[in-house]
Amino acid sequence: MNASEFTFRRVSADDEMRAALRVRHMVFCDEQHVPEDLEYDEFDESAVHYLIVHDKRGVIGTARLLEYHPAGTCKVGRFAILPEFRGMGLGAGLMRFIEDEARSQGYRLIVLDAQLQVRVFYEGLGYVAEGGIFLDAGIEHIRMTKVLSDE
Repeated sequence: MNASEFTFRRVSADDEMRAALRVRHMVFCDEQHVPEDLEYDEFDESAVHYLIVHDKRGVIGTARLLEYHPAGTCKVGRFAILPEFRGMGLGAGLMRFIEDEARSQGYRLIVLDAQLQVRVFYEGLGYVAEGGIFLDAGIEHIRMTKVLSDE
């Protein structure tokens, strides 16, 4: 597969949102055994959702972006890529796309709660761990941040 087969974009239709939720279900509920009642929450309504779309397979990855506190801060979450598409640089591509979108919306800082197993991935993108390890849905996580702008 080559990079031209994939696009990064915002969810813009109900069928895209359903596809994003299917990917999340496959990754978090089926693969990682996160209970459905913990996977879906009230923030799905207000979040901006993003996709990785393969020209033949459709939606293969997703993440969401929420306004966070303090002002000028946003939070990335529910970052999921189907297993057969991992290790191809698509996650980094989606994060760069989301960071560009966040900058254009005036955000200066991104926060995320990374599963410990992917901490190195986020560090490679310039995120810095803050605080200790905590459990979310029974999975070890660590809070990470990245400054987008010093203005």
